[in-house]
Amino acid sequence: MADLENGLFSGVNQKYNAGNPSISHRFLTAIVKGEPNHWAIRGGNAQSGGLGTFYDGVRPNVAGYNPMKKEGAILLGIGGDNSNGARGTFYEGVMTSGYPTDATENAVQANIVAAGYTTWNGGGSGTLTPGSSISLRATTACCTDRYIRHQNGSVVTSVINSSSPSTDKNDGTWVVRSGLASGSCVSLESKNYPGTFLRHQNYQLYRQQNDGSALFASDATFCAQAGKNGQGISLASYNFSSRFIRHYGNTVYIASNGGSNTFDNSSAWADDVSWIVAQPWA
Repeated sequence: MADLENGLFSGVNQKYNAGNPSISHRFLTAIVKGEPNHWAIRGGNAQSGGLGTFYDGVRPNVAGYNPMKKEGAILLGIGGDNSNGARGTFYEGVMTSGYPTDATENAVQANIVAAGYTTWNGGGSGTLTPGSSISLRATTACCTDRYIRHQNGSVVTSVINSSSPSTDKNDGTWVVRSGLASGSCVSLESKNYPGTFLRHQNYQLYRQQNDGSALFASDATFCAQAGKNGQGISLASYNFSSRFIRHYGNTVYIASNGGSNTFDNSSAWADDVSWIVAQPWA
């Protein structure tokens, strides 16, 4: 359906219209396009196949929609009303002028499928299987002996090896859990402090107790992708999907590739956000 502000529409009438198909894919391509007294909804599986057309006809007979009336704001992404229907992850999108042809959109869909969107189950010798214990090793050339660990509640990277104290080994070990905010992603629970999780707050990562809130669940959920530098994995923040777990100055953040924060520096970003999923130290 299309969110047209004064309601959700799957056709000329508001809300669900009998006979309209429903699609559900892990990665979804969704298109809404309009011109005077004509609009369409198209969509499909972003991992395979083509697009279906779910509505192609006249505009809803609602004030402000026919004729079309715009009031200055267009949002790309999922709904923001905090309802169950607003759940999801928005990856990327585009607005175009004019009314693109189905052929143009079909070509775009072919490119999306070719990009190979997929979930990622890990790299190195470990996995991101819920219930497994792992350690996360940096891949940046300077720091391949450093691992993500908690230290007095903060999350940093430290050199850990077979001679390291048991405290360091325990602090550098995490238990993979199904994502608190999305089962398609993961959350990382401290091995030696059960019930506490890796969580971002003001873009910095901490080990904190799960308070059961929706905000905590979102902040403590990360979605794995193939490593940005071709090694291991990169972990995107569930609720800031353009930000990835990054080490910078041995402190761990969620960082974008370029931005106003020092830790968003684009230099070595792809290396700093790529991690080897290693066997657990504890």
